[in-house]
Amino acid sequence: MTYRPLSTYRLQIRSGFTLDDAASVTTYLADLGASWAYLSPLLAAVPGSDHGYDVVDHSRVDDDRGGPAGLKRFAAAARAAGLGILVDIVPNHVGVAIPRANVWWWDLLRLGRTSRHAVAFDIDRRLSEGRVRLPILGSSLSEVLESGDIVVDTTPADDAPDGTLSYFDHVLPLAPGSGEFAEDLPRLLEAQHYELRFWEDQNTDLDYRRFFAVSELAGIRVEIPDVFDESHVEIARWITDGLADGLRVDHPDGLTDPGGYLERLADITGGAYTVVEKILEPGEQLPSWWRTDGTTGYDAMGEIDRILIDGDGVAALDRLDARLRTETGLPAAEPWHDLIHTTKRMIADELLQSEVRRLVRALPFGVVGAEDALAEIVAGFPVYRAYLPAGREHLQHAIDDASGRRPDLAASIAELTPLLLDTTLEVSERFPQVTGAVMAKGVEDTAFYRHTRLGTLTEVGGDPSITSVSVDGFHDAQRARLASWPHSLTALSTHDTKRSEDVRARLSVLAEVPDRWAEVLTDLRAVASTGHGPLDSLLWQAAVGAWPISSERLLAYGLKAAREAAESTGWQHPDLEFEKGIESIANAANGDARAILEGFVAEIVDHGRVNSLSAKLLQLAAPGVPDVYQGTELWDHSLVDPDNRRPVDFAERSAMLRRLDEDVARGVLPPVDDSGLAKMLVTSRALRLRRDNRELFYRYRPGGVAGEASDHAVAMDRGGVLAVATRLPAGLARRGGWGDTVLLRRELPATDSITGRRFDRGPIRLADLLDTYPVALLVDER
Repeated sequence: MTYRPLSTYRLQIRSGFTLDDAASVTTYLADLGASWAYLSPLLAAVPGSDHGYDVVDHSRVDDDRGGPAGLKRFAAAARAAGLGILVDIVPNHVGVAIPRANVWWWDLLRLGRTSRHAVAFDIDRRLSEGRVRLPILGSSLSEVLESGDIVVDTTPADDAPDGTLSYFDHVLPLAPGSGEFAEDLPRLLEAQHYELRFWEDQNTDLDYRRFFAVSELAGIRVEIPDVFDESHVEIARWITDGLADGLRVDHPDGLTDPGGYLERLADITGGAYTVVEKILEPGEQLPSWWRTDGTTGYDAMGEIDRILIDGDGVAALDRLDARLRTETGLPAAEPWHDLIHTTKRMIADELLQSEVRRLVRALPFGVVGAEDALAEIVAGFPVYRAYLPAGREHLQHAIDDASGRRPDLAASIAELTPLLLDTTLEVSERFPQVTGAVMAKGVEDTAFYRHTRLGTLTEVGGDPSITSVSVDGFHDAQRARLASWPHSLTALSTHDTKRSEDVRARLSVLAEVPDRWAEVLTDLRAVASTGHGPLDSLLWQAAVGAWPISSERLLAYGLKAAREAAESTGWQHPDLEFEKGIESIANAANGDARAILEGFVAEIVDHGRVNSLSAKLLQLAAPGVPDVYQGTELWDHSLVDPDNRRPVDFAERSAMLRRLDEDVARGVLPPVDDSGLAKMLVTSRALRLRRDNRELFYRYRPGGVAGEASDHAVAMDRGGVLAVATRLPAGLARRGGWGDTVLLRRELPATDSITGRRFDRGPIRLADLLDTYPVALLVDER
């Protein structure tokens, strides 16, 4: 029988927080109530990597992260604390930024097709006679040759018997026998198994599959049995040797056959608990035939966020956005689905044109206008990818959308349609890998930074055209999760979220006070502006949501956001003059605009904390396996990575939890204040209850709430536990509180696990139940 977690706690393992450091916090995680520890990637990564998603050696645990001995010590500590272990793995790609660090890649560059590792990489041999194109040059090859920046060293080395070639920090091996051309650089370069290219050629003429648009991450072909076996020996050993109990699979949509991969993974792990980082669009279902326990939880995040948003208020924010566009000379905003078509088409034509062109080369015969037509179909694809023959309806949707938008391409699209549906063809196999990459880059990394009305709505897996969820809709989603994927993770913050849960919770209040926010934004923009109204809104929202925030952090976020949006500046060709406006906002936040920010945050901070506590309880009590991202048991106001990977002070948290437990034992409850102890109380009590009394969480029914303010509560009946959370707190305050609203419940006495208060049988007035905290977790006495 598969061993599954009741909850998880995510730890980011890196050189600054090794496996031994993680071992030292296992007792704290257990005391908090976590069921399993959940670790970021552990395999050897590119030297200096802070995240671990750039694996260079599948055969060993990264020494900088603690090495194999560190993993053993961590596992022993986790077992002693009663914790299971979930580990993140990366099957889709490897890190090639430092070729010498990756034995497989280095061997391929040195030996070409004769390398035993050549088959592992997904290289289009139709280009450059099978040579790997390396887009590392700062200018054209002829200019580089003239500048003399390439240095050849024929000194033999163990991994480079014929010597090396260097271009600034890039070091590459020389092919066997090519060292004799050291004095004839053009001839030497022609003799290599790689081709040096201008860095911008990665957009248009790359010949190997990569992770999205990151050429330093090269795709590998785990669909080939030998490649799968060699890249998973160590991972399987973790399971069989008791060093891990489950796996989190990163980016399965990059794989040729995700379902087939999960079958093989389950076979070598004995069916160990496995979740996949699958981003589901609203209404999309996780493939039922996959051997997985569920997703990593972004679907649940969208449901919880939207139950706490006032949809009518978002309409007012839309009007504010329209005003900002008019004031700054921008065209009217496109509807969401037109916007993402625009951004996805831009990505297909620019950053990922190499991938679209590879689809053209994969066609069994020439099709007039194929590149344009394929890019248009990709841009209209409604989900990340299909898994043919399943998902034909998504492909048909994209084909119909492309034909409607571009009737001039109708003939080309009609000719391509049967080819894309024929799963025996290479183009059909590769097409889903491209649609996923274009979706990720075009939506998450571009459109989310252009659609700026309310930051809460633009989170991974979210559709901002769906502004809110009704209480009934929320209940329907929870019942569906319990029925179909009861062991799927649920998340509020991850290493990939654009904003932490508490930033989003605070920003959600803006939809309840849109007119007041419009006034404040006008005042803030009068102090500092980029000249781009919607971007100003995004940046000032970041300051409000993450306040207090240093100017350095806000500037880093602002530059990333503006470059991702790719409207007025960009990553590859930044507009330094425009970016001065971003710097002016970052500086003003802690300068001339500080009083405005502090005053407005003071107005909404309490409502934001109500949202935070409600979101946390809903996540922890709802169906699924709740994951707590490191540090978020206290208030956490982080923005997009790398901001959300800052060090966490676990010694402080451990001491706070001890004091909290001591105080609660004496009947002293923490206030909802800056300390965050109230959030730690809710988190620890809910986690402990799930871990120690799992039998109480055996079903899902909507809880009953009646009375004048019933729309401001959401109640979940989990069988032996009734969870209650407040929603739309600003509106609740305006109407004067709960009034006669009651929680309807059975004729049994109950105790609130959060406050320890005991309530008599029958209905409870919410004004009494929620007089200390905006949430309650009632356990029936039987």
